[in-house]
Amino acid sequence: MPRKQTAGKYKIKTHKATSKRFRVTGTGMLMRTKIGKSHLRRRTPKRVKRQFMEMQPVKGRGIVKTVHRLAPYLDKKD
Repeated sequence: MPRKQTAGKYKIKTHKATSKRFRVTGTGMLMRTKIGKSHLRRRTPKRVKRQFMEMQPVKGRGIVKTVHRLAPYLDKKD
């Protein structure tokens, strides 16, 4: 059975690094992870390590626009 032809629209590829770093909340707010989580945390206080788990809202309108361009299907995820 041959494939059904689409209306000529192109699929945009998602920038995978962007999709791993950002999340969209239910209200549509863009959230980012914090830096410095990977290594050299032995002497870091427990309070700071706990703060690494929290996600921060993205405030800059330009950054939000760039993220949505790099990951156009980010807000459609469940």
